[in-house]
Amino acid sequence: MSEMLERLARGFEPPELVPRSRSEAQIPPLLKKTQMRVWIIIKLMKTKIPSEIENIARVLADAGFEAYLVGGCLRDMLLGVAPKDWDIATNATPEETQKLFITYGGRTKEDPATVYENNFGTVGIKTPSEDATLKIVEVTTFRIESAYSDKRHPDEVKFAKTIEEDLSRRDFTVNAMAFNLSNKTLTKSHLVDPFKGIEDLQNKALRTVGDPHARFTEDALRLMRAVRFSAQLGFKLEHKTRESVMANAGLLESIAKERIRDELMKLVMTPRAAEGIIEMEDLGLMKYVIPELREGLGCGQNKHHIYTVFDHNVRALNYAVEKEYSLVVRLSSLLHDVGKPRTKGGDGPDSTFHNHEVVGAKMTLKIMDRLKFPKDIAERVTHLVRCHLFYYNVGEVTEAGVRRFLSRVGPENVDDLLKVREADRIGSGVPKAFPYKLRHLLFMIEKVKNDPISPKMLKLNGNELMELLQIKPSRKIGYILAILLDDVIADPQKNEKEYLSRRAIELNLLDDGELIAMSDKAREQKEEFESGVEEEMKKKFKVQ
Repeated sequence: MSEMLERLARGFEPPELVPRSRSEAQIPPLLKKTQMRVWIIIKLMKTKIPSEIENIARVLADAGFEAYLVGGCLRDMLLGVAPKDWDIATNATPEETQKLFITYGGRTKEDPATVYENNFGTVGIKTPSEDATLKIVEVTTFRIESAYSDKRHPDEVKFAKTIEEDLSRRDFTVNAMAFNLSNKTLTKSHLVDPFKGIEDLQNKALRTVGDPHARFTEDALRLMRAVRFSAQLGFKLEHKTRESVMANAGLLESIAKERIRDELMKLVMTPRAAEGIIEMEDLGLMKYVIPELREGLGCGQNKHHIYTVFDHNVRALNYAVEKEYSLVVRLSSLLHDVGKPRTKGGDGPDSTFHNHEVVGAKMTLKIMDRLKFPKDIAERVTHLVRCHLFYYNVGEVTEAGVRRFLSRVGPENVDDLLKVREADRIGSGVPKAFPYKLRHLLFMIEKVKNDPISPKMLKLNGNELMELLQIKPSRKIGYILAILLDDVIADPQKNEKEYLSRRAIELNLLDDGELIAMSDKAREQKEEFESGVEEEMKKKFKVQ
C-alpha cells in the first residue's frame, strides 16, 4: 500500500484506480484529485504531530471545543518541513482557554501555564517540552477582522464561530488551511481548505486569499511577506497577486519601519534571499525599504569587475547565503559596496571609487538607523562595511601593520570580515573565495594575536598612570595612553612597565597641543593595508 501511495504522489497511474469505461479525456481530473488526496496523506504521515500538540488538543476536545492546526506549521508539515512554531485555532474564547490551561503541566495559579497579553485572542500555553519550538504553543480563538483604516492593523477584531471564517481573513492560500486535531485518522475530510491552498502548494504558487488588492490594502506589510514567502518556499507569485503587489507598492510607506525591518531580516535569512532582493526591485518595493541599493542599478564598475554595483552586491549576498553565514555577514555583504555610486570617478575600465568604504559605512549606518535595527547589529554591519576594503600582500605588510589592522578591526570581527571579503570576491566573478594572500594573513594574525593591540593590554593602566603622574582623570590621560599604545603596536617589546612609565613621564612634560597632535597621529595613522591600496592606485594611474 505504501509503495502505491508513493507512486501516486509521484504521478504514476495505477490502472485499478481508473474505471476502464471512462474516456481518456476524463482520466486526468480524476487522477489529479486522487493524487492530491494521497499526497496529503503521505505528507501528514511523514511529519508526526508532537505529543505536546496532541495533549493540548485533547484538553480542548474533552471540554467540548474544536482544535485545528493552522498557519505556517500546517503548511510546513504538508511540505515535509519541520515547523518552527506551532499554532492551534479553537472556538474556545481566550477566557475559556485560560481557565482550561492555567494549571497545565503542573503549573499553579501563582505561576500559571498561560500567557495572555494581546488583543487578538491568542493565549500562549507553556509546556514542559525540551523542544524550543514547543515551549510555548499559541492557541487562538477563531476570529474575523474589520477594515484596516491605517493599512496596518484591523480597526476591530471579532471572534468568529467557524474555522472557515477564521481562514478567510488570512493572507495567502497556503497559510489558510486547517487540520482537525480532534480526529486521529489522517484523511482529507479532516483538512479544511476552502481556498485551494493544497493545489497552490503542489503548483508552488503564492496566491492571496480572495481579492489581492483587498488583502494588501488591509495590511501593506503583506507586500513584503509575499516576496519573503516566495523566497522562503521557492514559490512563484500568482499573476494577479504579482500585479497587485506592483500596483500597491507605495502602501509600504505607511508601515512602521520596525515591521519592515523584521520582514527584511526574515527575507535575508531565507535560502533564496538574493532572488528576493531582485524581486523587491522588480516589484517596486525596494525604493521603500533600501533605496540606496537602487543607486547601483546600471552603475558600471572598472576592469576588476564584470557586474554592475547592484548585481555585484546581490551576488555577494547570494554567496553569503550559500555558505549559510550569519545575518550580520549577509547584511554586510549586501551593503558592502553601497557607497560606490556616490564616489565613482570617471567611467569605463579605469573608473575609480575612492573612499567608497567610508561613504558606504555612513550610508549603512543611516539605513540601519532608519529601519530601527538593534544597536549591536547596526554597529557590527557598519563596521564590516567600513573595514571590508583592505590590502594585503605577502611580504609587503609588516607585523606592526597586522597589529594595527587587528587594533582597528577588532579580533572578534576578523572572522566575519574575512567572510565578507569572500563574498566580495565571488560577487566580483573571481573563481577563488579564499586565495593564498588571505590564508597568509590568517597566519600573520595567529602569529601576532597575543601582542598588545588595545589600551587594556598595556602593562600600565589608566589608574596607574594617574598615580604615577599625580594628575586627576582628564583627556590628557587618554592622549598619553594612545601614544603609548602606538609605541607598543610598533614594537611589542616596549610593553614593559618600566619603559611605559619612563615614556609617560616624558610625555607629561609636553603641553596639551603637542600631546593632541601626537595622539591624533597615533589614532589616525594609516594601516599598511590601506596605504597599500593607495600605492596600488597611484601605480595604476601613474601619479605620485
